[in-house]
Amino acid sequence: MANLTALYKRQQFQPRWYSIWLNPFFIIRSALFRSIREFAPRVGTGRLLDFGCGAKPYRNLFRVTEYIGVDMENPGHPHLTEDVDVFYDGRTLPFPDASFDALLCSEVIEHVFEPDDTLREIARVLKPGAMGIVSTPFVWNEHEMPFDYGRYSAFGLRHLLEKHGFEVIETTRTTHFFQTWLQLGILYVYELLDTGNKYANLLLTALFIAPLNLVSLPLAFLAPRKRSLYHNVVMLVRKRS
Repeated sequence: MANLTALYKRQQFQPRWYSIWLNPFFIIRSALFRSIREFAPRVGTGRLLDFGCGAKPYRNLFRVTEYIGVDMENPGHPHLTEDVDVFYDGRTLPFPDASFDALLCSEVIEHVFEPDDTLREIARVLKPGAMGIVSTPFVWNEHEMPFDYGRYSAFGLRHLLEKHGFEVIETTRTTHFFQTWLQLGILYVYELLDTGNKYANLLLTALFIAPLNLVSLPLAFLAPRKRSLYHNVVMLVRKRS
């Protein structure tokens, strides 16, 4: 039973073929996972800071000597089943300057009301030349309310990162216009069906969402690729010396 639970949790962020039947966010999560997996080997080894770590769903993608997870205490997002090493108080990270060789900051900046202060502090604890991956949503519904403060285009995130001493090496926009539209439609149906009970929701997903996931795959493959609307922006970055 424990193995099945772990498998279910893992596929939420690292979808597999069977996730079509289990995961109402199959399109967005698959695209985000592929982008992070592609960049992860370029982050290197050493000591990694996972800022906004949650349950550390991407930890297995990195080959580092030490993996430190930091998160913010957020009443809109329970931490009981997560793997947080240190909680951030919103002001100071409890690490000396230049403590980390690498960074992962995935889907968290939108929950930070003062991103300038937070990015300044993240930059402080990174070594010069440290590589990292930063991602934020561009199109998604409000979540973890009321702690949902922003959405970032690729241009907006680049500006924010460069202002705080990061060089953007490469940028990926996950999902194309039609994929984004399909996922939003599936999300709409899921929210209509949501019972608040995870087991009932799992059954409803298998019955009603899975067919929509299945239909979306060939439709998204055949549709022309337009990138002006997308779910997430993912950037490979380096801290300037």
